[in-house]
Amino acid sequence: MPTKVGVVIADTKAKSQGEVRIKRKDGDEFVVKPILKKISPLDVEGVSLGLSVEEIVSAIRESRERP
Repeated sequence: MPTKVGVVIADTKAKSQGEVRIKRKDGDEFVVKPILKKISPLDVEGVSLGLSVEEIVSAIRESRERP
């Protein structure tokens, strides 16, 4: 059984290189590949700011005004 440090190293390597090869003492070899998530890293929960749509639109329009 690998140590926790070994698991962390294997996890990091698998994510950066796409796979990790693990060879046991008896010669058996395995490939571990991470399963890619199908979600966007930009898909985050919204935050309630207590602003109405009108207030947000007004702030955007104000910021776009030219001096």
